[in-house]
Amino acid sequence: MQHSEDHRWSKDVYASARCAGALLALLLLIDWGSGTLGWWRGTLWISLALLLFGVLCPARVRAGDGWLTSRRLLRTRRVRTDLLVSVRRLDGISPRLLLRDAFGARLEIDPQVLVANPDLWLRVDAGARKAAAAGTLTCGAMALSRLSEEIERENALGVFKASGLE
Repeated sequence: MQHSEDHRWSKDVYASARCAGALLALLLLIDWGSGTLGWWRGTLWISLALLLFGVLCPARVRAGDGWLTSRRLLRTRRVRTDLLVSVRRLDGISPRLLLRDAFGARLEIDPQVLVANPDLWLRVDAGARKAAAAGTLTCGAMALSRLSEEIERENALGVFKASGLE
């Protein structure tokens, strides 16, 4: 089965682990330097570092013909892109793309994952076009077209940078 995935995921997981490890090292060093480090405080700092890692750890996004999945540490969400019912862009501090399919499944992803991975976007777009042609996609054509424009703009900028025409 052919599928595409987020190529930045492993780097982002590594960066999350580095941040959590740096926090843990800093907390342990400060506690040890002040002479208050004990097993219970060490356990508290380890728990805090694990919590930070859990918050920072990105979802692993994969797409195939007619599906899109997002896997986090504790759960996996999957939608059928060829049976999408709605697509909404949730703007705010952290923009999200909310997709819902005909079976009631729901998936939230960072739109930057699709911008940074054109192969993922092509699979999602192909599924959304099938859904629109079948008449199931009733809400979200505008959100998809704005995202498509953003991806095309980023790709064009990448071509210009690579050719030295910035």
